[in-house]
Amino acid sequence: MRGWIRRSDRIRDMQGSWSLLGWLALLSLVSLGVASGGQDGAPGGSRDGPAVLEALQNAVVHIQQIVGPAVVSIKTEGKERRAPTSGRETPRGEPPLRSVGSGVIVDPQGFVLTNNHVIERADEIEITLQDGRSFSGSIIGRDPKTDLAVVKINAPSDLPIATLGDSEQLQVGHWAIAIGNPFGLDHTLTVGVISGIGRADLGLSTFEDYIQTDASINPGNSGGPLLNIRGEVIGINTAISPMGRGIGFAIPINMAREIMRQLITNGRVVRGFLGVVIQTLSEDLAGKFELEESTGVLVGDILEGSPAEQGGLKRGDVIVDFGGRPIGKVRELQRLVAETPPGTAVPLKVLRNRKEQLIALEIGELKDAEPKPEPAGSRFGLTLEPLTKDHVKQLNLKVGSGVVVTNVETGSQAARDGLRKGDVILEIERTPLTSLEGFRETVGKLKPDDNILLLVQREDRSFYTILHAPRG
Repeated sequence: MRGWIRRSDRIRDMQGSWSLLGWLALLSLVSLGVASGGQDGAPGGSRDGPAVLEALQNAVVHIQQIVGPAVVSIKTEGKERRAPTSGRETPRGEPPLRSVGSGVIVDPQGFVLTNNHVIERADEIEITLQDGRSFSGSIIGRDPKTDLAVVKINAPSDLPIATLGDSEQLQVGHWAIAIGNPFGLDHTLTVGVISGIGRADLGLSTFEDYIQTDASINPGNSGGPLLNIRGEVIGINTAISPMGRGIGFAIPINMAREIMRQLITNGRVVRGFLGVVIQTLSEDLAGKFELEESTGVLVGDILEGSPAEQGGLKRGDVIVDFGGRPIGKVRELQRLVAETPPGTAVPLKVLRNRKEQLIALEIGELKDAEPKPEPAGSRFGLTLEPLTKDHVKQLNLKVGSGVVVTNVETGSQAARDGLRKGDVILEIERTPLTSLEGFRETVGKLKPDDNILLLVQREDRSFYTILHAPRG
């Protein structure tokens, strides 16, 4: 992450480089003939100037009237998720995390498209419509790899919805209109243009293909729609650059539409997998591989048992085409592979020893990394380690088995129950304890609100104590 601003509590002021007034002034100059070099002070197009400006004004007003009711404010409240090694959830009495973002209703059944970072820490979600109605939201699915999420609200009647456009048709210079809730200012509308397309390597998410716009996007706009001049959603506003004004980014709606479909259908996103480690083909590398152009991506490694290995790809191959799509950058290949359904047969064009070859392979499924098990004792605020000879010597212990407490989090349940650094847990629930896995297994068999009987060795004495279930 390179300091991109996506949360309302991380910036005080940010404005776009062009306001609606600025664009209207420019249009006025063009429509009145000043920009074309009229010399008599009364160019022939002057009569049409106000009409052009009024038509644009009416178009923007119409967009707000039609799409505005489908744009929602999203307020969340939740607890801080501590890293597993910290050994605890938010201590009792610590204020909850709150955030404010935006979203857009895309289905009359109440499906709301927004950013993952708007709701990722939420325990409670409140969604407020333009007409003042508020509903509780439930998370249908999240996709951190694209920073998208779908939330659902249950309303007694059909809800206003926004029409989704086609982001493939975007061109630099097209109008862009953003609606959202920056700084808690509900339903703020800003106007600008598409400043760039296909932006990647920003460090915002795993799969990047961003729309860049100078329509003012501020903290609180996250998750709201970016619209074209017809009022169709062409992107989901995601981030702004803290380094310059008028630089905001939105996820293309074509990408968001497919992610949303999978989240609604399956609750998760299924992605294609090739199984290669790839890198940018620099001019220096191209020279070493005796290639005339630095086009394509270089294969640095092949994962064992992967579709790439089974299809015959080799280390040192340069992939220049994937399924008929020319490849120029690493991000392009990553995105195309991810968007390809598993099981699809895809032809790859590669350069091997300066000769072009066509390789056919079947795309696999990208599996998420297996979550690491919670460290033993972490939910109680304990950091535990197996008892070693070094521990016995350092702590002057007279026992040879058990697990040693190496840290107790301040304010944790273990601290409230009187456990200390240097204690050795000899038994758990009247069973001798010889490993961290034994502690974890015993705790895993108990109910979340069960208290635990421990036999503890402290200095030269042992005693029984109760380790209570964590509160709040």
